[in-house]
Amino acid sequence: MGETLRGADIVARSLSRLGCRRVYTLSGNHIMSVFDAALDAGLDLVHVRHEAAAVHMADAHGRLTGEPGVALVTGGPGHANAVGALYTALGAESPMVLLSGHAATWELGRGGFQEIRQADMAAPVTKASWTARDAGSLGRDVGEAMRLACSGRPGPVHLSLPSDLLDTRVIEGSIAWPQVSARIAMPLADTVADAILADVAEAARPLIVAGPQLSTVTGRAMLAKLETALGAPAVIVESPRGMADATLGAFPDVVRRADLIVLLGKALDFTVKWASGPAFDPAVKVIAIDPDKALVARARSEKGEALLRGVIADAASAAQTLIARGNSSQVEPSRDGGWLKEARAALDNRPAAWGTIKSQTAGRLHPAEVFRALRPFVERDPETVLICDGGEFAQWAQAMLPVRRRLINGVAGSIGASLSFALAARMAEPRSPVFAVLGDGTIGFHISEFETAARRNLPFVAILGNDARWNAESEIQRREYGANRMHGCELTLARYDRAVEAFGGHGEYVERAEDLPAAVERALASGKPACVNVMTESVAAPAIRLADV
Repeated sequence: MGETLRGADIVARSLSRLGCRRVYTLSGNHIMSVFDAALDAGLDLVHVRHEAAAVHMADAHGRLTGEPGVALVTGGPGHANAVGALYTALGAESPMVLLSGHAATWELGRGGFQEIRQADMAAPVTKASWTARDAGSLGRDVGEAMRLACSGRPGPVHLSLPSDLLDTRVIEGSIAWPQVSARIAMPLADTVADAILADVAEAARPLIVAGPQLSTVTGRAMLAKLETALGAPAVIVESPRGMADATLGAFPDVVRRADLIVLLGKALDFTVKWASGPAFDPAVKVIAIDPDKALVARARSEKGEALLRGVIADAASAAQTLIARGNSSQVEPSRDGGWLKEARAALDNRPAAWGTIKSQTAGRLHPAEVFRALRPFVERDPETVLICDGGEFAQWAQAMLPVRRRLINGVAGSIGASLSFALAARMAEPRSPVFAVLGDGTIGFHISEFETAARRNLPFVAILGNDARWNAESEIQRREYGANRMHGCELTLARYDRAVEAFGGHGEYVERAEDLPAAVERALASGKPACVNVMTESVAAPAIRLADV
C-alpha cells in the first residue's frame, strides 16, 4: 500500500514545504498530534502564554517579513481566545494564518468536546474561514490559506483542523500537497495609469493616501518614489485616529486644501472621514485604487460623481506602474513644486515647544521628555524596530520617533499586542534594537509574555508610561463630560518592573527625566527582555496644526 502519513504530518510538512519555519502556538488537546509532527518537519514551535499572543506574533511576523505568519491553537476556548486578536491583523492588512484544532467530525452535532462553530466565529475578522473536511486534502487547505493571506489586500485567514482528520492515516501517493505558486496579481493597466497621471497633473493640490499594507520598509520607500514621480505628497493612514494621527503632523491642514485625493489601497472609511464634511474641500475629487472590488464599489456609492475613477488593482503593483509611467510621462503638471514642498513641511515638522516641554508634576515625566531621551537610542541603528501600542502615551512616540520599521496597534484600535509584537520582531530581527512603547493599561493584557521572552532568550526594551489610569478613556471623560465626572478608569502605580524581573527579565524604575537615558542603557546592556517603568503625567495625545510648527 505504500507509506502512510497522519493528517498532522501532512499539515506540518505542508507548512515546511511552503517555507514556514516557525509557528506561534499554545498547546491543547486538539493539536498535540501537530506538536508531535512538528519534530519531524523541523518546525520551531514558539510556545506562548495566551492564544491571542500567538495570533499577535503571527501578525507581527507577517507585517515585518511580508510572508504569512502562522499561529496554531487548540479548539473551543483556545480558538475563542485567538479570534479577538485576528481583528487587529485584519485592520492592519497583515498576512497571517490561524490554524485551530477542532472537535472530531464524528462528534459534530452530538455535543463533542469543546465543539463550537469555529469557522463561523472567525469569518467576520478574516478574509476566509473554513473547516477542513478530508485528511488527504489538508495540505491543499493549508496552501490555500497561505495563498489567500497574501493575495489582493493581505489579511488573516483561518482554517480549523478536526482532530480525527489529524489522526487519520493517508497513503502518501494520494495526498494533495500544497503547490508553491506565484501570488495572483491584479496589475494596473498602462492606459489606466496614464489617465490617473493626467488627473493628478491637472490637480492643483493632489494628495496620495495609502493603506496599512504599504507601511513596510519597502512600501514607504515606494511611496517616497511615487511622491517624487507624481509631485504629490503621499501618506499612510494606518491608525484608528485617522487624520488626527500625530505621526502625520499637520495632516488636517493638508487635507483641507487638497482638491484631489488618490486612495492607494486605502479604504474609504472612518479614518479618512469618507472624504466629506467640513474637514475637506467641498469640491474635492477622489480616485480609488483597490484590489477589493467591494471597496471600489463602496467608494463609488459614497462619492458619486466626485469619484473620478474606481480601479481594481493591487496597491503595490499600481504604485510601481504609476512611478514608471510618471517618470517617463510627457504630461507636465499644471502646478509648480510649491504644493509638494508646503505639504511635506506640514507633515514632517513638529512644534518647537516639544524640544523643551517639561513635566509640571514632581516625580512624573511629560511624554515629550521620555521620547526626547529615547530618540538617540532609536537613531543608533536604521534597522531599529519601534512598536507603539495604546492611546495617548504611544501617540507621542509615534509623532516624535522617526523610524523606518514600525508596528502600531492599527486601524482596529485594539490595544495589548505590543509585547507579543516585540517577541516576533526580535525573532525576525535578531540583531537590531527592538523597542516597545506602551501604557500601564496595555501591559496588563499580555505581561506574562515576558516569561516567554525570557524562556526563549528574546531581549527587547519596553518603555512603559505609567500614569495609573486608562488615559485615553479618561481624556474622553474629561473632554465630553467634565473633570468632575472622571471615574472607573483608575489604576495603581504598580511596579511592573519588578513583575518583569520575577518573569526572568530586567526592570528599571524612573521618576526623573535625567535618570532615563542611563536606565535605557542598562536595559539594553542586560541582554534580557526589559521593562523601563516610567512614571508619567496624564497628558492627552498631541494634535499638530500648522500654527504650531
